[in-house]
Amino acid sequence: MFLINHLEGVTDLSKKKERKTVFIFIDTDRHVSPFDTLLTIDLFPDAKILHYPGVKESDISQLVSDSMFPRGPSGTKYTKIFLGGSDVETVRKVLKIIKKTMFPPFQVAVIVDPRGAYTTASAAVAKTISFLIDPAFHDLRGKTVTVLAGTGPVGQAAAYLYASENADVRITSRSKERAQAISHEINLELGSELISGVKANDDESFGRAIEGADIILSTGKQGIQLLCLETLEKHGSRCKVVADVNAVPPTGIEGLKPTNKGEEIINGVKGIGALSIGSLKNKVEAELLRQVVEAKNGIFDHKAAYNIAKSLISKTE
Repeated sequence: MFLINHLEGVTDLSKKKERKTVFIFIDTDRHVSPFDTLLTIDLFPDAKILHYPGVKESDISQLVSDSMFPRGPSGTKYTKIFLGGSDVETVRKVLKIIKKTMFPPFQVAVIVDPRGAYTTASAAVAKTISFLIDPAFHDLRGKTVTVLAGTGPVGQAAAYLYASENADVRITSRSKERAQAISHEINLELGSELISGVKANDDESFGRAIEGADIILSTGKQGIQLLCLETLEKHGSRCKVVADVNAVPPTGIEGLKPTNKGEEIINGVKGIGALSIGSLKNKVEAELLRQVVEAKNGIFDHKAAYNIAKSLISKTE
């Protein structure tokens, strides 16, 4: 009864004041990403920003509860949560707690984009598919995609999105066990068996990993070359598109420049560089933020980001 009366009092108070949009950045890392904060400020200069870095799973329920109640049921639509962090598995666990904590009518809109992984993957997948087929995004059934270093945050999201378009997807890792474990997790989420994990740590194993691939996406760490041109030419006879999400030299695929926008890097193989992907990624995140501001509640994750990326590609290419 105390809680009900308290909330009613807060609701009455909030009606008398102008409500501002508030973004609450919850991050599992030591620091909140300046990238996301700056983009939000530029888009919504009148919004208020709150930062909660270094958040642990045990902190989440109380943080979310304290975000839900003070503005009353009608005020929750002005409160937004941006969930980030470099460890995707931890972010997913935190998101489960957030979902469990919220209940009608105290539900807020939540963006999930762990260190830009979801918006980056969405942009990369949309770009590569549009160069392989067309911006209408026809079904990828019968197509094969290899995601190099695919057990990282961007790689996992990209694998999910390619498989959601019915492509057969291989993700590589230096650890076969890690690649297979991640593949199993994503397959369970999708309810499919389209993703497989393979070990790749030298030219020979990378060659096997790209055999028969129509698209090759490199999602490894910055400054590490994963695929050389000789291996691509020898084993990538079916490949039509290669892409890399990292701009720090050397790029993940030899001969692919960050500035490439579809130019051939070898005969018949178009290259999409990190700057081209990054440009679309920024637009996707900006539109994601706009949609969240307009929404009363909901979870805006890799699936929401990908829908935006496909829409933007279809309009411009």
